[in-house]
Amino acid sequence: MNHTNEGSKLYLYSITSVAILGGLLFGYDTAVISGAEKGLEAFFLTATDFQYDKVMHGTSSSALIGCVLGGALSGIFASRLGRRNSLRLAAVLFFLSALGSYYPEFLFFEYGKANMNLLITFNLYRILGGIGVGLASAVCPMYIAEIAPSNIRGTLVSCNQFAIIFGMLVVYFVNYLILGDHQNPVILKDAAGTLSVSSESDMWTVTEGWRYMFGSEAFPAAFFGMLLFFVPKTPRYLVMIDQDQKAYSILKKVNGATKAQEILAEIKATSQEKTEKLFTYGAAVIVIGILLSVFQQAIGINAVLYYVPRIFENAGAEGGGMMQTVIMGIVNIVFTLIAIFTVDRFGRKPLLIIGSVGMAVGAFAVALCDSMGIKGLLPVLSVIVYAAFFMMSWGPICWVLISEIFPNTIRGKAVAIAVAFQWIFNYIVSSTFPALYDFSPMFAYSLYGIICVIAALFVWRWVPETKGKTLEDMSKLWKRR
Repeated sequence: MNHTNEGSKLYLYSITSVAILGGLLFGYDTAVISGAEKGLEAFFLTATDFQYDKVMHGTSSSALIGCVLGGALSGIFASRLGRRNSLRLAAVLFFLSALGSYYPEFLFFEYGKANMNLLITFNLYRILGGIGVGLASAVCPMYIAEIAPSNIRGTLVSCNQFAIIFGMLVVYFVNYLILGDHQNPVILKDAAGTLSVSSESDMWTVTEGWRYMFGSEAFPAAFFGMLLFFVPKTPRYLVMIDQDQKAYSILKKVNGATKAQEILAEIKATSQEKTEKLFTYGAAVIVIGILLSVFQQAIGINAVLYYVPRIFENAGAEGGGMMQTVIMGIVNIVFTLIAIFTVDRFGRKPLLIIGSVGMAVGAFAVALCDSMGIKGLLPVLSVIVYAAFFMMSWGPICWVLISEIFPNTIRGKAVAIAVAFQWIFNYIVSSTFPALYDFSPMFAYSLYGIICVIAALFVWRWVPETKGKTLEDMSKLWKRR
């Protein structure tokens, strides 16, 4: 490889691939609950000291609490530990959460005996994993953005979103293999609404299956942690801690000697992270970053993804909607690839506006089908269109913008605030969707459609185009506003 003028693409792709593994673990951790939750519910229904119910079964919600914490704390960790060491911490948290969720009885409780204390301990392990997810969701795009040259930065950060979706697909497949010939338990509800496990249930999934599903995450987490010992700190962070020569060495490997000198000079001119206050560049950049995060969740995508088999089943899909769910998963990957290959060619704003409009069309079409009683292919296709347009726009591009829109001097703190808001609204949307959907699917989708239209107007009017700009250009951009 020619390091003098061009830099090494192999070196760049190698280190960004390691950071992208953090995205894969993000997807893995958030989706592992989908296969394990029925066995887990049945296990805690065997408890004798309390009556387990659906409210207590909100184990995925406990992970979301951790996500908010991890996102909010990511700025402190990114600034004080550095980007690379923050990812190492996330890897440790993923690993401990996987082992703890697999064997929550460790040291303190009798194995296989469900009780309230064990439930609390299990949820603490899930929160630990959630903190890892929140940390990785903020720091992975930040690490990639600070390593990548400006002309391909959008593409490489978008790959992180692809890894998140791929991580979800991997864990669906792993859960399927773990389940094998076994069946999920049958949960019964009596006239008083009390839940119990049917005596005819396959008890392997109740005693062992859910443990293996949670524990499986330890393997990719350990692999991620080991690989992080072979990647460098980011040049921007190295300049902030007065290690200019190391920063230049990495920039030279990525960009070539001539370009490295230019970038280093720009970084040094804009990097005083420890002395700059959050609102040094005004409130607008912080508000826009927060609103990007809020809109990514408020347009309702997670509600759709979490409940998609039920939505398809209600829309009249055959086979309980599972086949259509698989098809939608494939469509999601294809449209994420469209974003990856076009974000640095067309820019961030056009993709976000096109995606918002496409999502609005899909959402309004689902609402119309519901109001007219139309079942079958049309509502299923409308949901798939809605999700596909998200995957080519708000899914990856929001992360690209959050990782690059903030000036160097405030990036760690500002990204942390934006990501914390993202997880808060993820929780709000996910927890309100079932009630909205039960009240009226037409109302729920009309609401999301209206929010999509507002999101398009927000991007068109307020969000600056960052295509081709260096991270150092952001300081000048916001000072001019």
